[in-house]
Amino acid sequence: MSQNSHLSKEKLEYFKQLILEKRAELLQELGYLEDGMSVTPKEASGENTSYTYHMADLGTDYMEREKAFFFARREGRLLYHLDQALERIEKGTYGICRECGQPISEARLEAVPHASMCIECKSNEEKNRR
Repeated sequence: MSQNSHLSKEKLEYFKQLILEKRAELLQELGYLEDGMSVTPKEASGENTSYTYHMADLGTDYMEREKAFFFARREGRLLYHLDQALERIEKGTYGICRECGQPISEARLEAVPHASMCIECKSNEEKNRR
């Protein structure tokens, strides 16, 4: 595989900083989501009584917790991909398509800094999944 032939050191540093900023934002969001998931419905309502809750209220609370778990899982996957992109920068393979070995356009990397495939290979992969 070629060594970042199309990206200058300055561009690599730019993308590294972009990825690190995105990663920091995600970690902050995940901390917020984690805080929200650790609160019980009783604690969230501020009630300290032993009275039962209306079923609709409990259903809403559990639905919100389920959404928080979904978002946390999705954000966790994105965090993994960002970490993989940082590894590719360190290895000298960032910006090179893992399928065809051609350079990934800077416009694509700007839009999706953790991209590991060029737009053509990614499109083909998505077509094949259908």
